[in-house]
Amino acid sequence: MRMTKEIKRERDESDDPDQQKSYGMIFEQDIPIPVSDGLVLRANVFRPDAEGNFPVIMAQGVYGKDLHFEDGFKTQWDQLTGVYPELCSNGSTGRYLRWETADPERWVPDGFVIIQIDSRGCGKSPGYLDPRSPREIVDYYDAIEWAARQPWSNGKIGLLGISYYAVTQWRVATLRPPHLAAICPWEGYTDYYRDSTHHGGILSSGFANYWWPKQCLAVQHGNGASPHRERETGKRVTGEEELSEQELIANRTDYVADILRHSLDSAWWRERTPVLDRIEVPVLSAGNWGGPGMHLRGNIEGFLGTGSRQKWLSLHVGKHWEGFYLPEYVAMQKRFFNHFLRDEQNGWQNEPEVRIVVRDPRGDRVRAASSFPLPETQPTRHYLDVASGMLSTDCPAEQCIAIFDAMGEGLSFTTAPFAVDTEFTGFITAHLWVSSSTEDMDLFAVLRMVDGAGKEVVINGAHEASPVSRGWLRVSHRRLDPQRSNALRPFHAHDRVEPLVPGEFYEVDVEIWPTSMVFPKGYRLVLTIMGKDFEFPDIPGRILHKHESDRGGATFQGSSRVVTGGTRASYLTLPHIPSINDREE
Repeated sequence: MRMTKEIKRERDESDDPDQQKSYGMIFEQDIPIPVSDGLVLRANVFRPDAEGNFPVIMAQGVYGKDLHFEDGFKTQWDQLTGVYPELCSNGSTGRYLRWETADPERWVPDGFVIIQIDSRGCGKSPGYLDPRSPREIVDYYDAIEWAARQPWSNGKIGLLGISYYAVTQWRVATLRPPHLAAICPWEGYTDYYRDSTHHGGILSSGFANYWWPKQCLAVQHGNGASPHRERETGKRVTGEEELSEQELIANRTDYVADILRHSLDSAWWRERTPVLDRIEVPVLSAGNWGGPGMHLRGNIEGFLGTGSRQKWLSLHVGKHWEGFYLPEYVAMQKRFFNHFLRDEQNGWQNEPEVRIVVRDPRGDRVRAASSFPLPETQPTRHYLDVASGMLSTDCPAEQCIAIFDAMGEGLSFTTAPFAVDTEFTGFITAHLWVSSSTEDMDLFAVLRMVDGAGKEVVINGAHEASPVSRGWLRVSHRRLDPQRSNALRPFHAHDRVEPLVPGEFYEVDVEIWPTSMVFPKGYRLVLTIMGKDFEFPDIPGRILHKHESDRGGATFQGSSRVVTGGTRASYLTLPHIPSINDREE
């Protein structure tokens, strides 16, 4: 164990002005945390240099607690420091910044303990590497209870972190650790199958292709070939033990094979997905509108589904790794945890339950609301018309059919230029009549924005250049779960494959992920329906669906048809938010 003692040089400009004390920091590295099956995890503990009992902010994950953010994720680091050049000044040296977790130098001076844990099988923690497995979540429970017993702890534990460090918060909260007091899952999905790996039943190939080898195996415990070293000591972040390649393989699951083997929702997925109504602790769920295909849906569903009586939803914009570190959001996180971990009466209890950044190409704005979907939402149908290529609130009288190549550019339907600024915020559904020349088809439904000059608007999304939103459906997975579907959004069961009869038409609902966007006067909304991933010209996509085992062969490369009008009307249901003037009328 290595211990260092540091003195805070100045206060973070985002600190709560009512908090008078500013503490120095003690850093304890590789602290042992025993868990219930006898294994010992390793953690880094950052705590105030003072006697007393302090609230704890914890994160447990697979990315290596000793790997500096910049060393592991240089591209993202450069983008973050470009947006926030004061990241490593004004209260922090940046020395302890780790990917997707809190900066101890911005928290410890305010009287918080920060704990970062290598989950089993990664970094300095031995054991079998099986990300998000039930055993890993039991370890998290044990670590929470361990922290509550420490002499520097006040017995109230909060969880904070992005992505992986958010996903596991939802999970461990369902186990109800007695000393867990609040969670803040920041851009972290809930439904492992629908939100992450199988969008509409279609395998998302990115995690299999890059996440597992580059972000997990590179920091597997005992990996002597790992390129990652601690900055100060030069030691491997994967520990001193060096395992052979055969031992490394034996000490981990085959993640890609697991995902491919479980192509339908099943008990395997359900034991890795939280039962949200079991969560009782206060929740601040923070999602990113620019993230269709990763996390956004989960943050909203988590907020709606949690059993917590005290819960808040915040929806922001920007890159996935940016907002979490910006001063205004650090201040929000601190207010939330100060209230629930040390009973500080700072007004948090009076915060509106919903805070959203409403996107607008001319400049975003913030709106507060009492619920989500917004109470004033007016679900509005926009009918597809093959004959004109338009989207209109009038249903075409004549039935028309359009044919497109599944691997081609698809079909696009466009609104007339909006006569006034028009906002859509909430859930979206495409109700379509479709047919395939083969026994299955994949639908990729994309919402796009075109400005008054006819130029496509490309959004700086959470993970990649993004359209307004996206939706997916494998048509053989078209069956809805009647208990979980409602008038605003479909919920597909994904529990069986129902092959298509080539040439026969089927009525399907495609869930398009929620969005918030103002279309200025003169702009148009475009719905594009394709049989493959939508990518902007010359901008390669990142969250793609191209795995050979899932989409290879002829089944998904046939010709597809869409019917519009008459008795087989296809339409898009959009969450229209009337303007203030409209509401007053």
